[in-house]
Amino acid sequence: MGRTIQKLTPLSISRATKPGLYGDGAGLYLQIGPTGGKSWLFRFMLNGKAREMGLGPQHTIKLPEARAKAAACRRLLLDGKDPIEERKATTLRQRLETARAATFKLCAERYIASHRTGWKNAKHASQWENTLGEYVFPIIGDLPVAAVDTSLVMKCLLPIWTNRTETATRVRGRIESILDWATVSNYRQGENPARWRGHLDKLLPRRTKVAKVKHHSALPYSQISTFVENLRTQNGISARALEFTILTAARSGEVRGARRDEFDLNTRMWTIPAARMKADREHCVPLSNEAVRLIEALPRFAGTDLLFPGSKSGKPLSDMSLTAVIRRMDTGQSGGDRNGWRDTEGRVITAHGFRSAFRDWAGETTSFPREVIEHALAHQLKDKAEAAYARGTLFDKRRHLMSDWAKYCGTKASDIIATPKSSRPVRAVKSVTKRAHR
Repeated sequence: MGRTIQKLTPLSISRATKPGLYGDGAGLYLQIGPTGGKSWLFRFMLNGKAREMGLGPQHTIKLPEARAKAAACRRLLLDGKDPIEERKATTLRQRLETARAATFKLCAERYIASHRTGWKNAKHASQWENTLGEYVFPIIGDLPVAAVDTSLVMKCLLPIWTNRTETATRVRGRIESILDWATVSNYRQGENPARWRGHLDKLLPRRTKVAKVKHHSALPYSQISTFVENLRTQNGISARALEFTILTAARSGEVRGARRDEFDLNTRMWTIPAARMKADREHCVPLSNEAVRLIEALPRFAGTDLLFPGSKSGKPLSDMSLTAVIRRMDTGQSGGDRNGWRDTEGRVITAHGFRSAFRDWAGETTSFPREVIEHALAHQLKDKAEAAYARGTLFDKRRHLMSDWAKYCGTKASDIIATPKSSRPVRAVKSVTKRAHR
């Protein structure tokens, strides 16, 4: 008669301390290691070979669950299956399911998080997030990373390859890095569809071959403070309108048409009506202390509520008025070793170009999120979730952004005011400088 194995009990398990194997029957054993650690082991024979399979630590897997796991293994053996290989197959299926659930955006966030501490410049993470958020996430952000193929990568790159080639090149490289990370992390398989050599270089022209698209000529942001310092020595309402345009990063038409009833200096806010906005949507602009001081220094003019009235009674400044200021300054700055106020291609800068300078400064030197910068420029956000977020919480962040921008431009607001020929100032605006600094 065979020897009967004494079944394990919770009490016998708790009392067992000597290293070794303690059988429970039917292949299930409690294993105690040299250091006293307890775990479950299933021992079985397969094709004439003895095999062992761990079932987990005893402190987590209690006796009833261990017996159930062992019973499941025995059922697999009855079906001619190897419990160890079946567990490996199950793990692989789970990884594949996880890969299907892992979106490109999730992988991008994990890639950035894992590399953040290794980047010398803390702003690199924000630059990655901004470019991916604008050009990539709206197209493939919510797709499984395993599903990203060449056609989807091209869909991200084609709209910007010829008109924003430098940015597009960075975007391609960032997509490639994220997909490489996803492959190493077992979220996808196969070659990288964003690789350049031998792949995308057959579909896209080289960066050096792309014809440059002419944008509004813009002063490099590194020269903004010097330009503003010079601008503040210029007389005329047009010069003050240009200064205000720079401080608010607004479109020149929005500034030239600004009326006093649009401003609340107590809350330091400028509300531009939808009818005067490019997107036909009301836009609120937070005013920096410097912008408020400029408004306070402006006199009121008879017969008009315009903040910056033109020479014709009741009419705003013309669209060439700000350009005339820039050209006058450029002429005065040119000559000898001076090249005037020009962009990197030698073109005289434009008023609209200051918005580009603002965007470059904010994107490259600050850590403000992309949606804050885009909302400050009154650009519509494509992503619905970002748009909802912007409507709800971005104003305070934009206030900090515009304050930092004004400080970057220069801390001393201009007090030089000139009266349009056909206008007569009736009274100065009551000072609220102290209140604006609260």
